Amino acid sequence: MTLERTLETLASDGGSRADVAAVIDGIAQAAVSVRDIIADGAMGAALTAQRGTQNSDGDTQYELDVRADELFMAALRDAPVGLYASEELDQPVRLRPDGPLAVAIDPLDGSSNITTNVSIGTIFSVLPVLDGADPLASFLQPGAAQLAAGFFIYGPQLSLVLTWGEGTYIFVYSPRQETFVLSQRDVQIPRKAGEFAINASNLRHWEEPTRLYIADCLQGNEGPREKDYNMRWIAAVVVECYRILQRGGVYLYPADTRPGYGRGRLRMVYETSPIAMLVEQAGGQATDGARRLLDLVPDTLHARTPFVFGSADEVARIGRYHSDPSAIGERAPLFGSRSLFRA
Repeated sequence: MTLERTLETLASDGGSRADVAAVIDGIAQAAVSVRDIIADGAMGAALTAQRGTQNSDGDTQYELDVRADELFMAALRDAPVGLYASEELDQPVRLRPDGPLAVAIDPLDGSSNITTNVSIGTIFSVLPVLDGADPLASFLQPGAAQLAAGFFIYGPQLSLVLTWGEGTYIFVYSPRQETFVLSQRDVQIPRKAGEFAINASNLRHWEEPTRLYIADCLQGNEGPREKDYNMRWIAAVVVECYRILQRGGVYLYPADTRPGYGRGRLRMVYETSPIAMLVEQAGGQATDGARRLLDLVPDTLHARTPFVFGSADEVARIGRYHSDPSAIGERAPLFGSRSLFRA
């Protein structure tokens, strides 16, 4: 089963599904072009150079960040897209006055990894365009309003993780066939976790719920969790998510006490909302630490949020660390490890 055939089936339903299929097809074609640029490596050194500029969020821009943004925008001009927004732009761009869909993209997630030959990716979200003159309003919808979401990983394989609200699917690009081929359908994240991903260098800045949770995990088999955990951190959320989709685990990018990090670091519209949709469609959970991420409404195009996602049982436990740590059995004296009431 190829991506083309999958999208043909989706489009056969007509209406918004046909429009969504056309958008995904355009994004996929642009992703292959981005992969080709990345594959040039040092031979395309100009595209890995810093521009000396910053995007709307203050992140250093690489030439490849901007080039990828240009490729995706160009590909979507021929699709039924009314509005386009990305991490690299201050405001949305109107592509077609009658386009029914709004597309938000992080053109190059993990771009700080470009020069170290570590996998990077692209994240995208597809939303309905809302009636009205304000283009921004279409992007300030809760994540639950998304019609489709996905991400690409540019790594040993070019992979596409995709949902249109009926499960999470993984496609792998075949250079021989020059198309994406379905490799996994209806992906399911294991409910329990044996790994966590977090930037531990920020430990001193974390709020108490995060510190308590990680401290319990780090005690391993001798601690309250009675289990040895592995830690991972790649600094590209798409890579962390792909691993969790394959073998479970949990990812945390919490708020902390550093200036500018009180609302977390990741952006809702084009990073956390599409990842949350993919994770929920795969049986996992995604929250801001306590609240379901897809219920939250961004107040600006580049609004940030704390982010926790992965195995459902572990994400729910982290929520309890935030809401009432004393209610967790192994942390409460009354419900200790020898109690019949252990959670």
